[in-house]
Amino acid sequence: MRAAAAALTALGLAVLLVPPLAQLDQQLVDLRSAGLPPSLAHPLGTDQVGRDVLLRSVYGLRVSFLVGLVAALASMVVGGLVGLAAGSLGGMPDRLLMRLVDGFTSVPHLLLGIFIVALFAPSPVAVVVSVGVTHWTTAARIVRSEVLSLRSRPFVEAAISGGASRARVVRRHLLPHLAPHLLLAAVLMVPHAVWHETALSFLGLGLPPHLASLGNMINDGQRSLLAGDWWSSLVPGLFILVPTLALGVLAQHWRDRLTPRLRSELSL
Repeated sequence: MRAAAAALTALGLAVLLVPPLAQLDQQLVDLRSAGLPPSLAHPLGTDQVGRDVLLRSVYGLRVSFLVGLVAALASMVVGGLVGLAAGSLGGMPDRLLMRLVDGFTSVPHLLLGIFIVALFAPSPVAVVVSVGVTHWTTAARIVRSEVLSLRSRPFVEAAISGGASRARVVRRHLLPHLAPHLLLAAVLMVPHAVWHETALSFLGLGLPPHLASLGNMINDGQRSLLAGDWWSSLVPGLFILVPTLALGVLAQHWRDRLTPRLRSELSL
């Protein structure tokens, strides 16, 4: 956990400090410096057109995580509303909404995401829509399960018996208990959304090619592997792998603290 926190802190400082300290344009093309290995002038080398790999990786990390965060929040909002409606209404609405969730779950996420982004020009909005449409089902299942559990609690039954309206029960009793679980689900969704955006950009369907995205960088760097320029693909790959794993470790620790009873049961 400490290593994960240290890695995220180091990458956060790199995002904040590297661009102003470098004093370079991350899109600056310098063919005289193309394919240079790591050196003092370029700590992580340059790509096939002379752009600094460290600077572009930092910009790509910022763009990828920003798109992933917005996409994760969008999927949490959609899934949270569907799960809350299914769990609180029950009956036929619950069954219909869950069949809708099953229908979306049966389709592979990446294939559905490719179909959605293919309808638009490559842009951050298209990626956000793609991830939001394909990943809201997880949040819906989580919220519905928590709502069904809360509905059987004594304080909710007492509120209903006392004449509280359904809107008041949702606002005063359900949402405060659902908020930590939704926030945790959103944090866990961010790495998944980043990988989804990276895969789409790698396939040329995500962010525009001129934008410094980690997926675009890996796509560009694969052409230099045969020439021995391993850093063009390895560095952006590590910039994806390290923060997403670190964020997953911290979110897992948060989940264990949020549900200590489940943790004790799993350890038996």
